[in-house]
Amino acid sequence: MKVQAIYNSRILKKGLEFAADNSLLFGATASFALSTLVRSPIILLTPRTDMENKKYACAKSIASGAVNYLTVLAVSMPFSKAINKIDKNPYGYLKKETIDVLKSGEKSLVKSRRYSFAAQLFKLGLGFALAAPKSFMTCALIPEIMSRVFPQKDNKPQVSFTGRYDDGISSLSKGIGKLIDTGFVRKMSEKFHNTNFEHHMMSITDVFATGAFIFQTSRNKKIEEKRKKPLMYNAALSTGFCIGGSYLLSRVLNKPTEKFIKKFSEVNKNSPKLEKYIDGIKVVKPALILGGIYYIAIPLISTFLADRFDRKNLTKEAENGLFKNKITGS
Repeated sequence: MKVQAIYNSRILKKGLEFAADNSLLFGATASFALSTLVRSPIILLTPRTDMENKKYACAKSIASGAVNYLTVLAVSMPFSKAINKIDKNPYGYLKKETIDVLKSGEKSLVKSRRYSFAAQLFKLGLGFALAAPKSFMTCALIPEIMSRVFPQKDNKPQVSFTGRYDDGISSLSKGIGKLIDTGFVRKMSEKFHNTNFEHHMMSITDVFATGAFIFQTSRNKKIEEKRKKPLMYNAALSTGFCIGGSYLLSRVLNKPTEKFIKKFSEVNKNSPKLEKYIDGIKVVKPALILGGIYYIAIPLISTFLADRFDRKNLTKEAENGLFKNKITGS
């Protein structure tokens, strides 16, 4: 009975529906909670690691979570609402030819995996488009967080966001509809609708964001020069371990996930939102796997190794400097 209650849980269904409707914001919310409440304390507890390097890594984690959440909150909500308009009235925004191709024999468009792919392509693709700006903002925030959080622990920075959405959503729906009508998106949907697209898209976005962060960190004059390399090593190692580990764990969890979807579908077979719930499961799985690995398992390893790599570099530089001095006789 308790197991059956899980499949009927209103909270679970609402969460899955939210993840399906706004996959980007779901991921950002999970990341924000994990980066501030979980990852930061883990970083600070890393053994045998320079305290200042740990503080910078911690500041990066807080900045990244906050920037990601606020940026996504501001930008993704209009896109989510625009796509929901297309869900409810596809003929008002899409060509009949596109609808026929994407339905692929399904009774309604929203039940089609091909249409779900096209919708998630825009939702998760938006995350990729925002990756570089978010990385630049994260890098810019690190000195501010360092000056506020660590020297004065009681003086915690507060960030607030207010926003309003207007009738421009309909215009956005039309714009998205025109893009879905293109042959490129239709072919993408036909070819990749049965792939692990959500996971691939999140991973590509992480790689791009990390590259942008490393580039901006190397140029940031407000970050101490000797702290840049550990910070960059930390970011690269975190992303590398996270993506590699996430695909491995995803494979392990494939069969349990399929069993869960099958049982969930049986229990909720009469629900008009069943396909949306299944889409939500496919978004939640990689988001939680990536988040769990990145914010819980990786921080200790990446912070420790980044510190070791930096120490080796400093030792080599010191040895090279000493060797040059002996040659020049200075």
